[in-house]
Amino acid sequence: MINKKISVKIKTKSRDIGGELERIIISAGGFRLHTPESRERPDLFILELSEKFDEEFKLLQSLVASGEVGEAFVTSDKKDSDLLLKAMRAGTKEFLSLPLDELEVKAALESLKKRMEQTVAVREPVHAGQIINVIGAKGGVGTTTVAVNLAMILAEKKKAGSVALVDLNTVFGEIPLFLSIKSSYHWGEIAKNVGRLDSTFLENALPKHPSGVQILSSPSYLNGHPPVTPEIMDRLLTTMRRTYDYTIVDGGQSLASPALKAIEMADRVFLITLLSLPCLRNTNNLLKSLASVGVAQTDQVRLVINRFMKKADITIKEAEESLHNKIFWSIPNDYKTTMSAINRGKPLHEISPRADITKNLEALADSVLQGGREVEKKGWFFRR
Repeated sequence: MINKKISVKIKTKSRDIGGELERIIISAGGFRLHTPESRERPDLFILELSEKFDEEFKLLQSLVASGEVGEAFVTSDKKDSDLLLKAMRAGTKEFLSLPLDELEVKAALESLKKRMEQTVAVREPVHAGQIINVIGAKGGVGTTTVAVNLAMILAEKKKAGSVALVDLNTVFGEIPLFLSIKSSYHWGEIAKNVGRLDSTFLENALPKHPSGVQILSSPSYLNGHPPVTPEIMDRLLTTMRRTYDYTIVDGGQSLASPALKAIEMADRVFLITLLSLPCLRNTNNLLKSLASVGVAQTDQVRLVINRFMKKADITIKEAEESLHNKIFWSIPNDYKTTMSAINRGKPLHEISPRADITKNLEALADSVLQGGREVEKKGWFFRR
């Protein structure tokens, strides 16, 4: 239930059209007109399109993305499909044809009211999923392999409920390649449509892998999309927590402000590293950096050794002494099986269900299901 009237800002070329909109809005009940002197954000902005509609669509997209307006409607006497498509891509919710149809306008206003009521209801703590952020000490340590397979195992093998997989490498991410899928919806679209972001939007927009995992990929090229900001990241992950039981983030190696926000919001962070001096040095620096900016608690970060070999030059104990931290998990080295899975675009449990690395990652998924606690398993490859 919305406790106050919904504010509507109107901008039209014609006074007659503006006056007609004002009359319909007031008569609809539950709405009020936004005054020019008001500093309050309007819940709805209705714009009559001019001949410069391309510039106006850019303005609307910016207003909605920045949150300066709640939603946007447009009205025009032109009704061609190209204009309708541009309006939709700009983030507008309704296209009102001229001359105005009072029933059509009131139906659009009623739909807005219902969406706002649903948003208020979503704010209630009815669902609180977990966010697991998988980050790397440096490039090439296997962050995407761990994130992808963890998400697939949770959804397909463990039947853990709804699972989403987010590629935080906001340009040139590889998740679609790892799963042999084509994704038309990516980070650029989220940045453009942040004003529309809710559970229904995500469930309808994000493509679904046959395993049931819904995937937010990154753009495959630089194409002028609005940048991802910490505010957008906060809104996205908050919505995903309310929508999915588990959200697995492939955090890559970035320490930009949106990536730091994702680390801060995660229930657990799996920091992937290798038993090599460069990786351990980077890991140490990364842990110090996260502590210095206060985005991660000590018990929030779990150190994971990837490509572990029992006869490595550096032992687990030596790594722990160097890092002044316990190693939470070690994943066995199996280059052949891993590369076969990547090249075939399939998760490891489909390529080699009995392989040590597959069983290891299934046990890691069990630890996620048990709140991050260690899982007692037989075999050198599950812990240390």
